[in-house]
Amino acid sequence: MAAENSVVAVYETHTAAESAVKALQQAGFDIKKLSIVGKDYHTEEHVVGYYTAGDRMAYWGGMGAFWGGLWGLLFGAAFFWVPGIGPLLLAGPVVSWLVGALEGAVVVGGLSAVGAALFSVGIPKNSVLKYEQAIKADKFLVIAHGTMEDVHRAHEIMRLHAPLESAVHPGETPETASAAAPSQIRQSL
Repeated sequence: MAAENSVVAVYETHTAAESAVKALQQAGFDIKKLSIVGKDYHTEEHVVGYYTAGDRMAYWGGMGAFWGGLWGLLFGAAFFWVPGIGPLLLAGPVVSWLVGALEGAVVVGGLSAVGAALFSVGIPKNSVLKYEQAIKADKFLVIAHGTMEDVHRAHEIMRLHAPLESAVHPGETPETASAAAPSQIRQSL
């Protein structure tokens, strides 16, 4: 899988993540280059099911409106049970990255399938480990990719929506990504 320039922002809540995605869309960022990863958590309701309707995935559960709205905006949606993380919902290109990592038998020591997917597109292993921990802690990842100009523009928009942290990762090959340090601009709240 080819390396990508990307920016990853970690959000505390689904509303903050959704706000960032909508702001990127309103700013004209190519929605096909956005992904979100998170868990359906802290709900009294139990998931009854997921189903596809045309090219959309529908969801019955505690955060159905949130995920249903994002699945309507972003291309590709999936539900996976990831060992060590649990039930995971994904939307956007990250779905194909994950499937590609699984089909290509990408094995990266200490990483989950999601981590292997992020690593396969050039995000350094040390950053991937932090993102896996954020997902385990019920945070949400919003990922934008494209040219460095697009990524920096997306990063500025994402920062306006109070991420816990955000980092720009220049496209690298998986072989060099683990040794390289990301070009980072962090925001801590």
